[in-house]
Amino acid sequence: MPGKRPLSVTSIRCAKRERKAITLDVKLEVLRRFEEGEKLSQIAKALGLAISTVATIRDNKEKIKASSEAASPLRVTQLTRHRSAVMENMERLLSLWIEDQSRRNVPMSTMIIQEKAKSLFDDLQREQGESSHTETFSASRGWFVRFKERHGLPSFKVSNEAASMAGELRYSEVLKSIIQKGGYTPHHVFNIGETGLYWKRMPEKTFTSVEENAAPGFRSAKDRLMLLLGGNAAGDFKLKPLLVYHSENPKAMKGYSKPNLPVIWRSSKKAWVTRSIFHEWFTYFFCPAVEKYCAQNNLANKALLILENAPCHPVNLSDLSDNVRVEYLIENKADPIQPMGQGVISTFKAHYLRKTFQHLIGGTDGEDKGTIREFWRNYNIMNAVDNIAEAWDELEPSLMNSAWKKIWPECVHAHDASQTETITQIQQDIVALANDLGFGELLEADVGQLLQSHDEDLSNEELMQLEQERAAEEKEENEDTPPFLRQLTTKELSEAFFHFEEGMQILANNDPNNERKFKVSRGISDVISCYRDLYNEKKRRSKQLS
Repeated sequence: MPGKRPLSVTSIRCAKRERKAITLDVKLEVLRRFEEGEKLSQIAKALGLAISTVATIRDNKEKIKASSEAASPLRVTQLTRHRSAVMENMERLLSLWIEDQSRRNVPMSTMIIQEKAKSLFDDLQREQGESSHTETFSASRGWFVRFKERHGLPSFKVSNEAASMAGELRYSEVLKSIIQKGGYTPHHVFNIGETGLYWKRMPEKTFTSVEENAAPGFRSAKDRLMLLLGGNAAGDFKLKPLLVYHSENPKAMKGYSKPNLPVIWRSSKKAWVTRSIFHEWFTYFFCPAVEKYCAQNNLANKALLILENAPCHPVNLSDLSDNVRVEYLIENKADPIQPMGQGVISTFKAHYLRKTFQHLIGGTDGEDKGTIREFWRNYNIMNAVDNIAEAWDELEPSLMNSAWKKIWPECVHAHDASQTETITQIQQDIVALANDLGFGELLEADVGQLLQSHDEDLSNEELMQLEQERAAEEKEENEDTPPFLRQLTTKELSEAFFHFEEGMQILANNDPNNERKFKVSRGISDVISCYRDLYNEKKRRSKQLS
């Protein structure tokens, strides 16, 4: 094509060497990050690879996993097994469900996983039709062992409730000791909690919910986002909510500036808080917010962050800040002690639902206003963002403080209960608003059922929809995103050489093993020689042009 310069020999050689240098471990790390919900560009940036390279690894997922399995003698026999599409889909959805359960610290056992596998298999067979009914699946012990090996699952332990209760008592004493030794006040001690929110879900008896359930295709009531909510024990500082959605740029966001939103907007394919998202939140949002709060209130710049011991929470957070200490809860699901789980998150969700009904009335009350159906059809994720921010602002300091009564009762102040709005009162308001809208049959129990549904396990239908959305968005991303063109300048190459040489000098000055350091030095020089060739060629072209 005219105007398009052909690739030089050194550029082609460099690209080939880059592809050859990617080990199986790096490829598996790419696949792990992709399955965790990270974007192509995020993975490429984190691992120092080209986006096209990451995309190629993703497209060859099955071959790479087969190579990994072939490398282990225990798994060779698995490669000869014929696996149907129903079985492949079932295991993919089951792995997704296990990941969700693990992320929420829900206790699991072999029997629970086998029952879920059988349930998913049966539902997928019904969806496929009669042609798939010839295959049988019993979720046997042998299948489970192979499934564990294929997906690298850990051993599952049955939770001991008595031991957990004893652990909580010990943890409470340990926490008091940490607070006393660190000189932390209630203003310095923070907790955050993660929760799902079906942002466009109505109680089942409302006609909007009935009509949507009867309609085919995508159901917006199944569209879930994740929130990270938290504040300090004094109750006077609530953190800006972190919102994770499955789309980075939904259509409704067009024209909005993300930094100016009332929430911290992030995305992952499964709408989950991944380790990388949490790491970024801690470093660039939590620590600066605490520093600013302490400065404004003439407090020492320090904080104690108490977290649930969840897979998405990196273990090295305390190493990332000199002023923030991180401690992990010993949590018992039967009797949780995390402060945000002591009525804060449930009250927030009740406020959110009431805000939604209030907006419904405001948008349909009047002669020139549209119908309820029209308003609800146009209710989008940005309306939900506004409602989330308003609902979070409405939580009172007394509620935020009283949530610490289990884990740190000494910091809880006496509050006038008559001045604090309860969930029951909010539910009664919601029923009254629903009656004003014409939802006459709605009861408080229906509202309570909706509020509880946000934290229920993902159903088989929701798992299937989540996987379909992920596949559709991945396809759209590949089709719509123009290729990102990178260029290495002589300045960037020179800077890279400087860092290489600086790093090698550190090793040379401190490694007592001469043979090893010379071997590494030669190896690195050989690997980056393609970049030196590229640098020399760019310098030569620059001289010719000048």
